[in-house]
Amino acid sequence: MIKYFSFLFIAFIGLGAAAQSSKSIKKTSKPNIIFILADDLGIGNISCYGSDNFKTPNIDLLAKNGIQFKNAYTAPLCGPSRALLMTGRYAFRTGAMNQDKTGLMKPSEETMVPKVLKAAGYVTTSVGKWGQLPLDPSDFGYDDYLRFKGSGVYTSSDAQKLTHYSINGKDNVLKIGEYMPDLMHDHLVEFISANKDKPFFAYYPMVHVHGDIIATPDSKPDSKDLFTDNIVYMDKMVGKLMHVLDSMHLRENTLVFFMGDNGTAAEPNPRSTINGKQLSGKKGEMKECGSLVPTIANWPGKIKGGQISTQLIDGSDFLPTFTEIAGAKLPDSTILDGRSFAPNLFGKKGNPRDWIFMELGSDWYAREAKWKLNRAGELLDMSNAPFEEPVVAIDKQNEEAMAAKLRLQAVLESLDPESGKMDDGDGTGRHKNKEKKKKAKKEKSEN
Repeated sequence: MIKYFSFLFIAFIGLGAAAQSSKSIKKTSKPNIIFILADDLGIGNISCYGSDNFKTPNIDLLAKNGIQFKNAYTAPLCGPSRALLMTGRYAFRTGAMNQDKTGLMKPSEETMVPKVLKAAGYVTTSVGKWGQLPLDPSDFGYDDYLRFKGSGVYTSSDAQKLTHYSINGKDNVLKIGEYMPDLMHDHLVEFISANKDKPFFAYYPMVHVHGDIIATPDSKPDSKDLFTDNIVYMDKMVGKLMHVLDSMHLRENTLVFFMGDNGTAAEPNPRSTINGKQLSGKKGEMKECGSLVPTIANWPGKIKGGQISTQLIDGSDFLPTFTEIAGAKLPDSTILDGRSFAPNLFGKKGNPRDWIFMELGSDWYAREAKWKLNRAGELLDMSNAPFEEPVVAIDKQNEEAMAAKLRLQAVLESLDPESGKMDDGDGTGRHKNKEKKKKAKKEKSEN
């Protein structure tokens, strides 16, 4: 009998030790990372950034309970922006300075986020827009994907021209009545559910709010403001995803990034004001709000809430940041331009940037907190950004401006973008036939 009870006691201790060990493993396991990339969404479209005309309560909640970055920049057009974010390399290295050349990048030459994280034990998915990037997500290392061709794909409104999309190489048809953003959400939830016991990286490039702007499933039949409807629906989708993470008890082990891929598109830009003021620049422009985008990081229990960061963030910084958080190894076969800002997420100084570099088409600039120097050699005063960025006359009387120009000129000289791959388009970064197609579409509608 004594031996029996001794056995039970030892077994009990063993079970307790195993439970403690399991608990310890869970605490130290690699975090999940979800990277939500909204389309054509500028700072003037998000209420926590001070938007006058749009309300985004779910996104605001991420910021309230996390870090809101005030100085995060990426390339001002979707293809070049996504290439920068996924590779951590500037366009003069990858060739992704315009929409056409972005599509020529090769997996043999460029390493994207999923390939880096996969080596650290992550399972990965890309759910949504892959347009402008080449081949399929799987060619660059994604284990799972749902993608559609082009941008702004919401519904199949014409039964004769049904939209096609692909899930892991299998062709699917978007049926009449189906809504692509909802299908994307469902696929992402299926992926998370299937991989909830593994560390996962989910790249979630949303459709919203790229044009053509049409009614959402929640739009009223007589809605006069479909763009606002789309902002509201996008925010709702973010909230739904957070609810899924909560219901699966994954929230405390999941780092969520929310970001815009470039500034607001031309049509809604006049309404995208902050504090009653028009912002300087929009999608496709090398002015401030072509590249300045809403960026939020949220991780309950790990990232302290209510933080506002003025640290300069460059689009190339995301790959090294994800890599550090995942405990992965940076690729050593190529030059990386990014710098991890992971320490900043956890209240540490780390190695913050003094400048960022942005490039699109045949233009580029280097920017500090207060100054910007463009390819033409113009120095712009950014002290009243994002509303104004006047060109400053350089003379011996303005010692501060002269010193800033010398510093930024040194940055551009060290990068030497002119010695890299150069733009072969019309200089705007857009597709070569973009204007021709728009003109033909306009003429067709007028006839």
